[in-house]
Amino acid sequence: MNMKSVPAITTGISEPEKVDEFMRSLDYPLKEVLQHIREFILQIDPVIGEGIFYNAPVFYYTGPMKPFLPKEYKRYIVGSNLFKQDLLRLIFLKGASAEDPAGILEGDYKDGRRLLSVASLDDIKSKEKALKGIIQELVSSMD
Repeated sequence: MNMKSVPAITTGISEPEKVDEFMRSLDYPLKEVLQHIREFILQIDPVIGEGIFYNAPVFYYTGPMKPFLPKEYKRYIVGSNLFKQDLLRLIFLKGASAEDPAGILEGDYKDGRRLLSVASLDDIKSKEKALKGIIQELVSSMD
């Protein structure tokens, strides 16, 4: 398989320049909130990388892993969904596997997804401690 055709989320190669470019051209009411989330997530652990996937920033594990099929998205930590103009969503594909004592994750999807809805900068700041714990747990479970 040609490595150029494999998404960075599969190879684990961080692409901050693509996210920078995306953010520069982004016209979205919660852009400042998204930038804050980006900076917050990236400072949690140096093995967290970023890229653009499904036309939005996504954060993933960049460390060594056992081989896996691309559609398994095993490196995936959290992605963003910018569909709504008044609510930014963070999507945790493996959110059900993480402890969430603060109850910030929503949904009970059969595939294990959980969502975090963010309406403002104050909203995300109030959830940062819990969010950090969830991300740290997901990173520590990577293989």
